[in-house]
Amino acid sequence: MATTPESKVKAKVHAKLKKANAYAVNYIGGQFANNGTPDILACYRSRFVGIECKAGKNKPTQLQLRNLEKIEVAGGLALVINESNLDLLDNLDTVQSNWREFGRPLADADTPDDF
Repeated sequence: MATTPESKVKAKVHAKLKKANAYAVNYIGGQFANNGTPDILACYRSRFVGIECKAGKNKPTQLQLRNLEKIEVAGGLALVINESNLDLLDNLDTVQSNWREFGRPLADADTPDDF
C-alpha cells in the first residue's frame, strides 16, 4: 500500500494520541457514512476529539469545517492537524479547537440537505 503525505500525518497523530493514552480510531467513509467526518475520532480524558489531518498546504473542505464546528459546539475538541502543528497534540489538556484558523464553515442555507 502506498504511503501518502496525509497518511504520514495520520500515523504521527496516532503515535501522539497513543502516548497520551487516548483512544483513537481512523474514520473510514463508505456508502452509509457521513461526509465530512474528521479522519480521526478520539477520546481523551472523557472529551471527544475530532481530528482532520492534512498534508502540506492542503486545507479542509467547507463540509469538513462544518463538522468540526458541530463537534466544538457539542463540547468536543475540533482540530486540523498537519506537519507544522503536530505539537498541539502534546498539550491535549490545554489545547483549544483550531478549525477556525483554516476557514469558515458553510452558512446553514448553504449546507447540503443530507447534512
